[in-house]
Amino acid sequence: MSEQPRLHSIPGGRADRTDAPRPHPVREPLARPGSRTAPSAAREPLWREALGARLRTLRQDQGEKLTETAARAGISPQYLSEVERGRKEPSSEMIAALAGALGTTLADLTAQVAAALHRQSLALTSSSPRRMAVPAPQRITGPVMLAA
Repeated sequence: MSEQPRLHSIPGGRADRTDAPRPHPVREPLARPGSRTAPSAAREPLWREALGARLRTLRQDQGEKLTETAARAGISPQYLSEVERGRKEPSSEMIAALAGALGTTLADLTAQVAAALHRQSLALTSSSPRRMAVPAPQRITGPVMLAA
């Protein structure tokens, strides 16, 4: 059987071979005093980062150790640590197990993470000097055909 090609971003993939050309690291310009831009400080967080932060907050608020929560959820402490740091993107079953181990539901945890992301997004857009204008939706007056 032939082996499927690996993605470039996976450790051990093509980019990790010694004969593969290595890209030069991109250096971001430093913010000058008085300038309004900071190097990538104002990026929107990823879902996995917000989820991990919320899970860690819930666990610490309950005064639990990582090993205790991981044992109740049925996962390794190392995996839980990676999830909390935003390094791993767990499946919905894994998120439900973690939510149950922390005494909440999947729906409540999802709502908490979504609310945190929304607050951070609002903070980013309100502090941003530029805003993109979004045109108002156009009213459709004629017949509409939908593809199946």
